Amino acid sequence: MQTVSIRNADMYWDIAADIQFPPGFDDKKTYPAIISAHPIGSCKEQTSGNVYGKALAEAGFVVIAFDRSTQGASGGEPRYIEDPALAVEDFRHVVDYLTTLPYVDAERIGVLGICGGGGYAINVTMTERRIKALASITGVNFGRLCREGFSGYDPIAALDAMGKQRTAEARGGKAQTDMFVPASLKEAQQAGITDVDVLGATDYYRNRCANDGAGTRALFSHRATAVGWDAFHLAETLLTAPMIVVMGEQPGGFGAYRDGQEIYGRAASKHKELVVVKGTTHYELYDQPGPVGEALEKLIPFFKTHLG
Repeated sequence: MQTVSIRNADMYWDIAADIQFPPGFDDKKTYPAIISAHPIGSCKEQTSGNVYGKALAEAGFVVIAFDRSTQGASGGEPRYIEDPALAVEDFRHVVDYLTTLPYVDAERIGVLGICGGGGYAINVTMTERRIKALASITGVNFGRLCREGFSGYDPIAALDAMGKQRTAEARGGKAQTDMFVPASLKEAQQAGITDVDVLGATDYYRNRCANDGAGTRALFSHRATAVGWDAFHLAETLLTAPMIVVMGEQPGGFGAYRDGQEIYGRAASKHKELVVVKGTTHYELYDQPGPVGEALEKLIPFFKTHLG
């Protein structure tokens, strides 16, 4: 594995990324490449890199897992901005970087996104024609989630509060950073939380794969753009790349099941696959061998078919 810095020329900071190479890698040959995008509040060392990135590299692809701007080891201030416009541009900078590598075939670049990273991957693929194949793993439309559960189903009140908080910060006040998951399963249980997604996120980020680079948080004053954003806007017209959508059978509060069904139905792609992993939840698709294995059984042939 090689850790690299990718210049974000639009914002004057670097994007941190890890490149994983296939067995017997020869830098004089050219390979198909896959961009692997982490979930909301995550980092490249978690499921995008250490699970899907590793497996796809072993299957013969060059894989680059990156930290989005203001998150993980990437630059950008203030920290923990979850702005879809900024996130989507990060993908373009990673594509730019891949096209400069002599061992990457610029005509065979794909993308894989997990959770909110899946929603971002779907959105960028509509207009970034250099991406030739798309995979969404338990993908979530972050804009829809911000208008619903993350705003208490009152997006107008949330936007008003964001505006007031941003004014307070502009005047020197303290920033408000929202945590996406409780500090522990015990705290979640004490709060009476029963949603399978929130409990799954808590177990994954606090127990199964804790990492200092995973923020699991977002700056409240900078989330207004997300409230007005829709990952699936114009999918009927612009989303034409081959696509595979993988999701667990058990719905949860973050809405990956409904979002997966929606984008599968709406996408203009002539080749699209919908994979529902039986008896599986959102966070089991992050790292549990059974569900991940079923996903990879579909993902690897998909990418081999469409990236060569």
